[in-house]
Amino acid sequence: MSTDFESLTTEAHRSDLSDIDRRSTLDIVRLMNAEDALVPAAVAGQLPLIAAAIDAAAARMARGGRLLYLGAGTAGRLGVLDASECPPTFNTDPGEVIGLIAGGPAAMSEAVEGAEDSRALAAADLDGLGLTPDDIVVGISASGRTPYAVGAVEHARARGALTIGLSCNAGSPLAAAAEHGIEVVVGPELIAGSTRLKAGTAQKLVLNMISTISMIRLGKTYGNLMVDVRASNEKLRARSRRIVQLATGAADAEVEAALTATDGEVKHAILTILGHVDAPTAGRLLTASHGHLRAALEQAHGA
Repeated sequence: MSTDFESLTTEAHRSDLSDIDRRSTLDIVRLMNAEDALVPAAVAGQLPLIAAAIDAAAARMARGGRLLYLGAGTAGRLGVLDASECPPTFNTDPGEVIGLIAGGPAAMSEAVEGAEDSRALAAADLDGLGLTPDDIVVGISASGRTPYAVGAVEHARARGALTIGLSCNAGSPLAAAAEHGIEVVVGPELIAGSTRLKAGTAQKLVLNMISTISMIRLGKTYGNLMVDVRASNEKLRARSRRIVQLATGAADAEVEAALTATDGEVKHAILTILGHVDAPTAGRLLTASHGHLRAALEQAHGA
């Protein structure tokens, strides 16, 4: 193992835990919980950088750019997970937020030999998506030096795309390569080098922020309500009814009528009730306001 690898915080060995396998389960649970509690504070230290990255990302997405996550192993899986949650939560097209993992879909469940070591593979994956300057590429790597993630950011930046590097080591090549470098240093892992633990939790928290707040900026919510939720099953249909009721205070019958008139589109249904307009007018107003419900309401009340 190289000296450089040994110097990484995420790879450090804690000698004080060398007897962890001899401790009681309750002791280990308490220890692990205490370690996990350190993660939010580490994320807090990066909040201004995270906010700046989100504002830049939302601006690109507002003009049609895509949010692209690239990583290997756990980092790649977390990117794929976050991307996969956007369509049902925010009614995004599957092509708007995309997670790519080194080695392709097979790497979600098993290691793909050598995939994470290839910068060229990352460039090829991005070119396969038809990368544009409006896109946002988020390279994710706990070590901050995974060639696939670093290569993705380098290639994307050279093509004029917005780049964000998310790692868990200070002074990482990934952060240096990206326009927006975010380094959430959570310290050594409970099990040496197992970066699916604190590092993975930190990455998940930051990805939650990037996707969720970008969607808020794009008008995908009304207050803290998921007004672009896709009602693809009975649970989500019930949630849709509740969201319309919470946003409008309307009675059940009015909520049902509004959702029926708007083919189940929550945002449109809210606008018909609060804006006192019919479904076609609601559709036109939302199109004119680029999907921002508050702006559409102002137009409806000013009409």
